[in-house]
Amino acid sequence: MKRVGVDPGAIDAVFLTHFHGDHTLGLPPFVLHRIFVDQQPLTFVGPEGVEEKLEALWEVSWGPDWKTVMRPRFKVAYETALPSGTAAGYKYETIKLDHGTSGSNGYRIQVAGRTLAYSGDTEPTAPLDALVQGADVAIVEATGPGDVFSHMSWESAGELKRRHPKTRFMFNHLYSGTVEDAVTDLQVVEV
Repeated sequence: MKRVGVDPGAIDAVFLTHFHGDHTLGLPPFVLHRIFVDQQPLTFVGPEGVEEKLEALWEVSWGPDWKTVMRPRFKVAYETALPSGTAAGYKYETIKLDHGTSGSNGYRIQVAGRTLAYSGDTEPTAPLDALVQGADVAIVEATGPGDVFSHMSWESAGELKRRHPKTRFMFNHLYSGTVEDAVTDLQVVEV
């Protein structure tokens, strides 16, 4: 985060779409910073079980030191995502998306008078259209070309963008190649 000018201490809330490793295993270094460097309060919003899943991840990451040394210093709140709610002062709406057998949460978050839609992993189904409808900015995955199991293909991402021409799209979660409007690694985008 620091390499691209993002202050990890300025983050008030983290919205988790689901608990797959490629969406959670980068969190422990961030948590270390929040425990030992900048002890500001932090809220994690996520699917049912968010507290149990993340506490288990922290315990795997640091063993017995987690509960005795680190957890007492960590100013954290865990919130199961509601259909609509407020977390750390941000109003949000949750839309259940299709992703494998467990699904995932998509979020419409109000930031500075704008609507940010974030999908995480999803299939190109009707709930995704509902998520991005009328959003100012949508961060949506575009995993790869062709048939991509439980994810959205480049082709489907392009179709989604065409159906919502007033929304600014940023595509991420690319596993191979590139697609127009993909966000590059470590890119900071003003919205």
